[in-house]
Amino acid sequence: MAKTAFVFPGQGAQAVGMGKDAYEAFANVKELFGQADQALGFDLTSLIFEGPEESLKQTANTQPALLTVSVAYLKLLEGSGLKADYVAGHSLGEYSALVAAGVLSFEDAVRIVRARGQYMEQAVPSGQGAMAAVLGAEREALAQLCESITAEGAAVELANVNCPGQIVVSGTAAGVQAVVEKGKEIGAKRVIPLEVSGPFHSSLMKPAAERLAETLEAPQWKDAEVPVVANVTAKEVTEASAIRGLLVEQVYSPVLWEDSVRYLIEQGVDTFVEIGSGTVLAGLIKKIDRNVRVISVNSISALDALQVQ
Repeated sequence: MAKTAFVFPGQGAQAVGMGKDAYEAFANVKELFGQADQALGFDLTSLIFEGPEESLKQTANTQPALLTVSVAYLKLLEGSGLKADYVAGHSLGEYSALVAAGVLSFEDAVRIVRARGQYMEQAVPSGQGAMAAVLGAEREALAQLCESITAEGAAVELANVNCPGQIVVSGTAAGVQAVVEKGKEIGAKRVIPLEVSGPFHSSLMKPAAERLAETLEAPQWKDAEVPVVANVTAKEVTEASAIRGLLVEQVYSPVLWEDSVRYLIEQGVDTFVEIGSGTVLAGLIKKIDRNVRVISVNSISALDALQVQ
């Protein structure tokens, strides 16, 4: 029996103007954007549609912006009658998945990710942390390199295991620089420093995780209506208290995206529907297994095309 997974993008997928077509065409989407503005107490909608890009790229703005756009297209997709057997999201995208699974209300989720973004920005002073994408290296060899660099006093860890040949490392600026310098020794084709405001998904983010744990106590949590495949474990979870604990860990743990996609395929998923801005996840999923069907719903025209099929 063929199964479908809804998957949601994380930071890096944002673009000024994303979601505007849906906002202008559907009253329920316009209402959703209004709910985000009200929940946050500022005009997020204008920032998404008009920029400036520099402001939209700030983590504390990017996170609620991407969540809002993902949930907007999700609403339209649900209106078309397509249902998910599983949901998952890449880092921040996990919160969109939790809204899809009925674990969190949209308003609670948008407030949480705004706070999460602020905590992540504030956890490490600017310039002290860094991230880099390592292309072409084996996971085990890269993990060992990170361990040896960390043992020498410059912490660096695997942050995002995205797909074969693409792994992001995160840690101190010195640690990441050492991976840039030594990457070729373990077979990396390229190591590309990333433009980010902090060393996300590394142990340097533990102060942010502690603050997030307190914030996560306020909302009302429900068990998931469809299984959520968690970034931290790459396994399905439905119990609200377990999900909450994993979200705290997620801030300082690697995002096991490749493992999560492989798990979903093992469960019989043959169609992945990427919901939200861009096509980042579609690219990663195709590199993991090019036999699966991947659809990106990032515009009304993409949604219309899906309904025709």
